[in-house]
Amino acid sequence: MAAQYTVKSDENTHCAFFYGTLMVPDVFYSVCYGTKDVPEAIAKLHTFQSAILHGYCRRRVTYADYPGIVEDQDHEVFGTFTTGLTNANMGKLDYFEGAEYERRQVTVKLLEKLGNLKGEGNVEGEERTAEVYVYRDKKNLEDKEWDLEEFRRDKLKLWTRAGHIFDGT
Repeated sequence: MAAQYTVKSDENTHCAFFYGTLMVPDVFYSVCYGTKDVPEAIAKLHTFQSAILHGYCRRRVTYADYPGIVEDQDHEVFGTFTTGLTNANMGKLDYFEGAEYERRQVTVKLLEKLGNLKGEGNVEGEERTAEVYVYRDKKNLEDKEWDLEEFRRDKLKLWTRAGHIFDGT
């Protein structure tokens, strides 16, 4: 089960680092609100900023559309630093991630400038503390990087159909 601590982005909200399907706002909103089409007032509650998590490696989960990360000091993971998460959002995210993942507190670096797909040209800025979901069973990860653009092209529509995947979250 997820850790009991939380990282707050202000008095009543939390922040997290997403590195896979939840980097796509439509998936994030589908998980947290049950629809990809949220009212503008809900969308304004959250900020999304590109960030880097050092000391971890992202890999594809075997037979799945999503990735997992594990500690690896020789790698870094590109993702999204997200703020404005409520306790209810965190509960839905814990349920969505399930027992395959452990929620941990990490330090990420916000990106002031985004480089190419290999990370060349990235300009790192301020550090932020965030929660991240770390994959528990390294042996179920492929020796292949998970590809966000491939996910968007081939799988996204299946992941954002209201009520299809996220019933009960």
